Amino acid sequence: MVLVLNHASGSFERQRSTSSFARHFGPGGVPLLSEVPEADLPAEQVMHLAPVRTPRVIPRPEVLAAIDEVGMRYAGHPSLRASGLTVTEWMSFFRANIEIESGYRQTAVSSVGAIGLGQLMPATAAKLGVNPNDMHQNLDGSARYMLMLLGRFGSKELALAGYNAGPGAVEKYGGIPPYPETQGHVRKVMSVFQKLTLATAE
Repeated sequence: MVLVLNHASGSFERQRSTSSFARHFGPGGVPLLSEVPEADLPAEQVMHLAPVRTPRVIPRPEVLAAIDEVGMRYAGHPSLRASGLTVTEWMSFFRANIEIESGYRQTAVSSVGAIGLGQLMPATAAKLGVNPNDMHQNLDGSARYMLMLLGRFGSKELALAGYNAGPGAVEKYGGIPPYPETQGHVRKVMSVFQKLTLATAE
């Protein structure tokens, strides 16, 4: 199944697909988003991304300080307005993605070679001009990449899907790809984001 964002209702619709997982950029770099007209979307059962339980992860103070520093560096980025995020929400969203991506561990390396706090692929880091093994550069690259996705897709969920599976996959399916890893990533990050947002409001 692939979840397709319905902009009118703010929910996701299911669409059948049999494509396999591929985490990479499209040919020639980051591909452009092709919008899917709502009239062309299948009128199937609507489902919302449900919150999921995630284990509590406590970051080291210096890591949290670095995340906040980099997040604030881009507090005035135009992609925040394009995606409807306030500065406070952006800070929580950026931190939530780092928590799920790496558990706040700069030494984290995934089975496919993603590196550091933001789990940047070497090719992605090279395109962004950062050293993924340096904590501050890794975070800076992660923030800029996420902001690019937020500006392109105008949606937190689709930006997360693009971050995990590559923007080409989001373009291909016109929504969240049918990959269990990607769908799980979106649910987990949004769950942490909601918790951080509530904690900030208290």
